[in-house]
Amino acid sequence: MNSRDGFLPDEVIIQVLARLPVKSLFRAKTVCKLWYKLSSDKYFVHLYNEVATKNSMVLVEVSDSPELKSSLICADNLRGVSELSLDFMKDRVKVRASCNGLLCCSSIPDKGVYYVCNPMTREFRLLPRIRERPVTRFYPDGEATLVGLGCNLSVQKFNVVLAGYHRTFGHRPDGTFICMVFDSDTNKWRKFVSFQDDRFTLMNRNQVVFVHGSLHWLTSGCSYILSLDLNCDVWRKISLPDEVIYRAGNRAHLLELDGCLSVIQISEAWMKIWAMKDYESEQWHLEDRVSLRCIRGMVPGIFPISQTREYVFLATYKQVLVYQRKSRVWKEMYSVKNSSPLPLWFSAHAFRTSIFLCN
Repeated sequence: MNSRDGFLPDEVIIQVLARLPVKSLFRAKTVCKLWYKLSSDKYFVHLYNEVATKNSMVLVEVSDSPELKSSLICADNLRGVSELSLDFMKDRVKVRASCNGLLCCSSIPDKGVYYVCNPMTREFRLLPRIRERPVTRFYPDGEATLVGLGCNLSVQKFNVVLAGYHRTFGHRPDGTFICMVFDSDTNKWRKFVSFQDDRFTLMNRNQVVFVHGSLHWLTSGCSYILSLDLNCDVWRKISLPDEVIYRAGNRAHLLELDGCLSVIQISEAWMKIWAMKDYESEQWHLEDRVSLRCIRGMVPGIFPISQTREYVFLATYKQVLVYQRKSRVWKEMYSVKNSSPLPLWFSAHAFRTSIFLCN
């Protein structure tokens, strides 16, 4: 791309635009024909999404009561705190999973209805209902135990996974694990059955990680990571670092770090950040060791939500904190002013912006 008299070279302009928030970028489309076409240009979309992956954020649902529509708070290390709305879907929804700029949401009043949306572009897609016989249902609460969203930015494709223990009406669960996978290319669900004996805490369910074409969940008791390969519909058990498994009194949380699986281990005095360097051989490496002495009173109720190599976002009952890894400084990003019926970590998700057309 060539420069013109009195103007910056087009390549420099594109590099600048690739660092704008999505909302600002779409407003800038009205400036000229070149900028208008950028959001559909493959080179620019790839560049924008590549830059955005380096800026991980936290998305938190905040509500004064379970009956009222919640608002979304986005904590961004670069731009501070902003509020997002999902009112463009014309439904009261709950965020169930987040991946590469997309959210998977379930309808609160209409159980079994799911959406995938991009809150920055305000586009959404209503997923077709699952054709399941009414005499069977997910156990124990009538909803899927695991909800996952895998978004492949390079091919602009996403998958939604609903998985759980199924039981026939009037019978006890028999270990049958039903998995439904939605494919955005075909607009259809596929189903496969396996037998699992895994258990998951609420926090484990929320922290689903999509890397290497697979979705990953940490099992209850930090026994191992359960992964689902979306290319071949195969479940796999992945081992954790020995120190995480055998060290008593620790908590572990599953996150993503630069496209790798990561586990953050929290004890009374330390936060250790592990990353899986070799996915096939399951080799873990200790990335960082952080003293928790200055926030000791918060440690029992603090939960890491998202991270980069520069910072880690954590949520407590009423606060979102960020830890700057280079300067070793803790900072409060957001705090709930009124009483909240649920802790912030209960509905906190890792988030990043992207250009992705849901339809």
